[in-house]
Amino acid sequence: VVLANSNIIGHPVRESGFRKNYNVNIIGIQRKTRYLVQNVKDEKIQSGDMLLVQGAWEDIDRLSRLQAEIVVIGQPSAEASKVTLEDKAPVAGIIMGLMVVAMIFNFFPPVVAVLMAAVAMILAGCFRSVRDAYRTINWESVILFAAMMPLATAMEKTGASELISSGIVGSLGSRGPYLVLAGIYLGTSILTMFISNTATAILFAPIALQAAVALGVSPYPFLVAVAVAASMCFASPFSTPPNAMVVSAGRYSFVDYVRVGLPL
Repeated sequence: VVLANSNIIGHPVRESGFRKNYNVNIIGIQRKTRYLVQNVKDEKIQSGDMLLVQGAWEDIDRLSRLQAEIVVIGQPSAEASKVTLEDKAPVAGIIMGLMVVAMIFNFFPPVVAVLMAAVAMILAGCFRSVRDAYRTINWESVILFAAMMPLATAMEKTGASELISSGIVGSLGSRGPYLVLAGIYLGTSILTMFISNTATAILFAPIALQAAVALGVSPYPFLVAVAVAASMCFASPFSTPPNAMVVSAGRYSFVDYVRVGLPL
């Protein structure tokens, strides 16, 4: 919006210096209730005109610093961050596909494959800047992993996981490994309703492993049961971020999750 004390008032658009000084083009003018889009370059700028400009977001952001002459409606830097880089979508898809292939066929360790994919995304321009890349990191998940891993290690080192697994095996082991497997699945399913499914899986994995060792059977079915049970977290809004995100939007209550989630 052109202010009353602006130096460009009375000058034609072509003499306003917008293209020369700020690398943006004026492609339209709203003057009160009129919209001027034809021969805009010959129109003389008036006080109160709303100028429609075209240019790079950083140039428009630089234009917004002329607060004494014009007012830029909105926040260009914030608006720029909302624009998706659609032309980079195929590149991002290819990088992600290569990462998955590398992990499936064990070309690289999973951590190395993910880091290589992240670096490739940045180098390919799938992010506008490293700052934008940092903003996409879910730091809550990172902190959760960092906090729960020592807890799981402590349970294993102190014998807590062995104690719990011994209790499960002692009470259910006489009836066969299938019942023990069901008990671990049930315990994981119950715990995941109250804490994060990731944390539940980390806590129950060593318990399942110890139970399998005590029974003398393969630990793989027990670990798979923990992974599946921890993912079946439908009966609580606290167990996983997607559940919590829709609480306010859908106006759901805790009872709604229990009523729909328990049968699932």
